[in-house]
Amino acid sequence: MGDSMEYIALTGMSERVISELRDRHPLTIEVRSPNNFFAAYKANIGDFIFVTHVSPDDLRGGTMGIVAKVLRHQVITHRMVQSNDLYYEEREMTMLRIQLEPRFIARVRRVTCNQMCKAAKVDAEEMPFFDAR
Repeated sequence: MGDSMEYIALTGMSERVISELRDRHPLTIEVRSPNNFFAAYKANIGDFIFVTHVSPDDLRGGTMGIVAKVLRHQVITHRMVQSNDLYYEEREMTMLRIQLEPRFIARVRRVTCNQMCKAAKVDAEEMPFFDAR
């Protein structure tokens, strides 16, 4: 097996996202969930991150995912206003748009951080193609 490295982890991603990355397509995703927002916010352009469909609660050694390189990184805030004669409501939603380029399939050796309001981090190793399934 390959050497292991520590990666920021995006967890609970949809099967569509995983499938697109597995097919080696660069992909831009919008991150809205708090746990993934904190993780993606810590990633810089050029960093490698671990992406998996597994929820944060189920993340553990043996979890499979894809390591991808961060190509773009942008924080966006949407403001929405609703009003009528009786009320006025203004809301904001902040999300992060991140473009990823898949590199290889990996398996978690151990979870190094999985706390609320912190970037999830895993120690993962590259899986040779014949071992990945």
